[in-house]
Amino acid sequence: MPGGKIKLLGFKMFSLDLRTALMAGLLAIGAVCTAQAQQGAGTMGSSAAQPRDTRTGVFRPAASVPADADITPSPQSLSSPIVGLGKDYRVGPNDLLDIEVLDLDNAKRTVRVNAAGAITLPLIGGVVVAGLTAQQIEAHLASKYSEKYLQNPQVSVFIKEFTTERITVDGAVVKPGIYPLTGQITLLRALALAGGFGPIANSTEVMLFRVNEKGERQVAVFDIDLIRSGKSDDPAIKGDDLIVVQRDSTRRMLKDSVFRDILDSINPFAIFR
Repeated sequence: MPGGKIKLLGFKMFSLDLRTALMAGLLAIGAVCTAQAQQGAGTMGSSAAQPRDTRTGVFRPAASVPADADITPSPQSLSSPIVGLGKDYRVGPNDLLDIEVLDLDNAKRTVRVNAAGAITLPLIGGVVVAGLTAQQIEAHLASKYSEKYLQNPQVSVFIKEFTTERITVDGAVVKPGIYPLTGQITLLRALALAGGFGPIANSTEVMLFRVNEKGERQVAVFDIDLIRSGKSDDPAIKGDDLIVVQRDSTRRMLKDSVFRDILDSINPFAIFR
């Protein structure tokens, strides 16, 4: 019996020594990772020391984006032509149109463009409108009604929903990707389409890239916290806009560190069982 007690005591002491060694190893690795993080922070600090435009919600040339910004635009967003919902927008399948014909009873209705690019209206039946602007549709429908039914018809066309345009949401979001632009949406709604922020997102630095009327690529930075609190406007999103949510540098370093990998693979509290 005494010999068994000695062996049990020796085993407990060995287990204690093993636990101590594991804890010491984890602390040493943590110290190394902390030093690496501080070195990385110093490097970013030197980059941040460079002049930077800190204005929120103000578009400026995209070339002024700091080199340390985490930008990963999708190739589709860079190569797609910029189409604004204005006089040049051309109707496509699944678009929803509000059409009113003056001096014609019950002629105000909302119709959706079918897969063939056509709509159906009273008296004139099916009319192909895909590929036409709102103004061209007005003229085309006025011509159709003036052939047999009305003299100098006045036609009004309003594009209520448009689905042929796309936006790209990238960066630290749950579901990055390309989304159809249906109706008028804002930045908050666009982020909601992408599932919201990811675990390492920086909600105070969301970049919105856009090509202006002159074909120049511009960028504006928005603080979502300010928008949610009502201290900043929620900007409208246009076709072919690119939204990039930056990653928080501190959370990113922790996630990418060796220490985090060890914590993810080993439960440190298990050694105290």
